Amino acid sequence: MLAENLKPARGVDLAQVLPVTAVLAALGVAVLVTCALYRRGRTPVLERGVAWAERESGLPGWAAIPAMVSSLSLLTAGFGFYWDVAVHIDRGRDSSPFGTPAHWPILIGLCGLALAGVLAIALDQDTDGKAAVVLPGGLRCSLGASLVMLCGTISLLGFPLDDLWHNAFGQDVTLWSPTHIQMVGGASLTTLATWVLIEEGRRRSTDRGTGKHAMARLMRPQPIHMAGAFLIGLSTLQDEFDMGVPQFNAIYHPILLSLAASIGLVAARVRIGRGAALRAALFFVVVRTIWMVVIGYGFSLSIPHLPLYLAEAALVELVAVVVPVTQQVRFGATAGLLIGTVGVAAEWAWSQVAFPLPWGAVLWQGYLLAAVIGVAGGVLGGLIGRALLPGAATRTRTPRLAAGLAFAATLGVVAVALPIQEHSAWKAAVTTTAAGPHEATMTVTLDPADAADHAAWFNVTSWQGGDLVAGHGLRITAMRKVSDGVYRTVGAVPVDGDYKTVLRLATGTSQQAVPLYLPEDKAIPAAGVAASPHFTRSFVQDQKILQREAVGGSTIWKHAAYAILGVLALLWIASLSLGLRRLDRSAAAPSITPLRLVGAFA
Repeated sequence: MLAENLKPARGVDLAQVLPVTAVLAALGVAVLVTCALYRRGRTPVLERGVAWAERESGLPGWAAIPAMVSSLSLLTAGFGFYWDVAVHIDRGRDSSPFGTPAHWPILIGLCGLALAGVLAIALDQDTDGKAAVVLPGGLRCSLGASLVMLCGTISLLGFPLDDLWHNAFGQDVTLWSPTHIQMVGGASLTTLATWVLIEEGRRRSTDRGTGKHAMARLMRPQPIHMAGAFLIGLSTLQDEFDMGVPQFNAIYHPILLSLAASIGLVAARVRIGRGAALRAALFFVVVRTIWMVVIGYGFSLSIPHLPLYLAEAALVELVAVVVPVTQQVRFGATAGLLIGTVGVAAEWAWSQVAFPLPWGAVLWQGYLLAAVIGVAGGVLGGLIGRALLPGAATRTRTPRLAAGLAFAATLGVVAVALPIQEHSAWKAAVTTTAAGPHEATMTVTLDPADAADHAAWFNVTSWQGGDLVAGHGLRITAMRKVSDGVYRTVGAVPVDGDYKTVLRLATGTSQQAVPLYLPEDKAIPAAGVAASPHFTRSFVQDQKILQREAVGGSTIWKHAAYAILGVLALLWIASLSLGLRRLDRSAAAPSITPLRLVGAFA
């Protein structure tokens, strides 16, 4: 009980993670030794298993088995991710790296992704792949195998680095910290890398497979399943908005949604054909709904809401009637424009009934940027779908600067929306009226009086107050206008216990907040903030309150960490772009020179 009450505000002693690290290291060595023996033909049992997988799936064993491992790992890690975010929002920080069971599926899933990459490389003894990659030492593997290995390994490394980050900078409870993005981003992009691996396997196999065993479906995921998984991966960074506790600008929500829909749905339609965009969206909705029901209702935690993408999918299908899908860039740009305008409008309507923070007119900047990034994302989605097409499919000439301009537009929109402003001169005079032993209603008088007139959201957020038995640690209470500059909470809000109760006011590009009640936290250490009967407090940057545990650490090192994350992001983008280009060229060219990653060793 003492350990639970004094959850560390930073990382934990390495002794708590060494046992798990030792076990994982031992398993890793065992896997590598087994793979080395397989390459030498000294594992007859494994060789028979690979041959069986090839007969059942119709894919080469180096594609069938890793694809199954990667697909199951992605589902496991994805569920753990959404579960973990809900736990942190309801209960705050962990008592240890494994203080919540939600970390186990994340770790198991990330290990599975790295394992899939190792297996894809080790099992591939077919050297005829046109898009083959030559690794240091002369080891040759498929393009998809190298991409799965890259994304999975970087994602897995984010898990131990996360504790080092917390040791240095405190447990900033946010999805968008560098190590969190490293884990989430790597796993999300593994969906595309796995799709590449499967497509390579299809191109290098003429066998349809017997498919009699139930495992055959798992070993040969259908393109529509990969398209739906890709859409899920593209949507992960929206989760703080899905949960109702975003810590970045409100305009990011329509921007992120437009980018995910345009890339994922256009790629699905180009690669798979008629109805694919709708089926990919349905796959997304079904999987995310299952996770929502299990997490929100089965585990009694905050509900991870979700966009529908159905209107956007219908728009993609309609564009395909007018614009030939074989003209991938033109088709993608047209569909992306409609997604970023009409599709975003449909999601606006959905947000009014389904999201904890409905969109408002104040997000006009976000809507404009969503249209721009929708076009860019549509072009990228068209090129991704084109690269994944079978060898005999029609490919039109791609404008020379199409991909570069689309990437530049995407990065530009992300950069424009990034800076967060705050109005520290604003103030709130608060009158507290008891409404029970642990709750109160709040009447707030703003200075200036029009501060909330153009707000993206203006509410009282009470979070991280759930216990270990029942969740419900997040409560978002709306503010009702009484008169000019005077607002009252629609209901009572918590002012006791572990809850952190905050008055949050956001415009499209600014976020500020006033602490109404904060418990004392000796582990940070941080003094409590009482909900006195009458008080006046200034607004401060929203993140300073929400990330109360983020203390200490060098600013230089923090900026360096984000710079390293930026380098990793560019590495992912460059690797996947180069890989997709090679995959595209290998389908049309009679031969293509293998890519040598390190020429001195090849």
